[in-house]
Amino acid sequence: MDNNMLEKYAYLSVKKGVNLQKGQVLLINSPVECTDFARAIAKAAYKEGAKEVVVHYGDQKLQRLKLEYASMETLQEVPNWLAESFNSYAREGCCAISISAQDPDAYKGVPADKIATFQKYRQIALNEYYNYTMANKIRWTVVSVPTEAWALKVFNNSNSEEAVQKLWDVIFKVVRLDKEDPIKAWDEHNSNINKTLEFLNTNKFTKLHYTNSVGTDLTIELPEDHLWLGGAEKSVDGLDFNANMPTEEVFTLPKRNGVNGTVSSSKPLIYGGNLIDNFTLTFKDGKVVDFTAKEGYDTLKELLSSDEGASHLGEVALVPYDSPISNSNIIFYNTLFDENAACHLAFGKAYPTCIENGENLSENELFEKGANSSIVHVDFMIGTKDLNIVGINKENKEVQIFKDGNFAF
Repeated sequence: MDNNMLEKYAYLSVKKGVNLQKGQVLLINSPVECTDFARAIAKAAYKEGAKEVVVHYGDQKLQRLKLEYASMETLQEVPNWLAESFNSYAREGCCAISISAQDPDAYKGVPADKIATFQKYRQIALNEYYNYTMANKIRWTVVSVPTEAWALKVFNNSNSEEAVQKLWDVIFKVVRLDKEDPIKAWDEHNSNINKTLEFLNTNKFTKLHYTNSVGTDLTIELPEDHLWLGGAEKSVDGLDFNANMPTEEVFTLPKRNGVNGTVSSSKPLIYGGNLIDNFTLTFKDGKVVDFTAKEGYDTLKELLSSDEGASHLGEVALVPYDSPISNSNIIFYNTLFDENAACHLAFGKAYPTCIENGENLSENELFEKGANSSIVHVDFMIGTKDLNIVGINKENKEVQIFKDGNFAF
């Protein structure tokens, strides 16, 4: 990839993604295949006045060896130095950029319980760091660049070079790097999302009812003090940042025990390097009481049993079917992109910021208000071209929010 474009993308990630301020530490989490982009981000950060840039590299091939040969006891051990690196930098007010570019088939064939054990104990060890990000106590963003394995999964009829170039072209378009002024384009995009947020937050819906032709018939209650967020968010110090680049969603949290009915997936879910596809979930009083999956049943089972909160929902997100990523008609096998192509829900932990003053509430106080708690937060896609969503407000009046996959207002 042309170095000028890579540097332009890195600058956008630093400036519009995390909104790095002079004197801050930047923490980068990157696959080893993405070293060029990690270095470009580091350069952009230092030019913007970063105090220091710290990079943690992940190697899926090396990790697969560990998953295959290490004992279950070893997979439960997370080195103190690794956990403290993430947790301590969060405590000190770093910014964090994660590069999401994993091979969707990296852990294919590895026993689901070994992957789940590794994921669970890493989440526990880095829990403080994840709490800081989800409460917007630090500014963070997730971005992506192609890797060969990922690109070949997405464009499986192309050779390596063609597949990577095609994925670059799509990524540059959806993060608005094809615009003359990407920063201005992001400002306009965030402004448009704010109009949707204003409608949803003004109506203060108490329930959402989802239906479509593939089996979804789901009612989701919303907590009284819920807030819809999306686009640019604010950290606790009042600075704007974009947590996902790209982003097309608006989102809030469901009432932990207020989800009932059945929902069907609309896109594959990659969890822990394994594929879960064509799955359905049945909820009663907020909890998954039954599920099916044509592929990845054992992985889904392990995910749902990560802890008590993993079988409840923590996020409700709306994305129009007629949107840039969706219109590409590409399945990305990457949650950053696929979740911004379709309405989705998330297993596990709720964002505290989706409750009024939630970032200042304790875990128990959030729980009392209906927010779910868990060590996991995993998005899965449910949006279809015929999805209908009806909102019910405090006066018990029904308002059409989605009709045939798109916003109806």
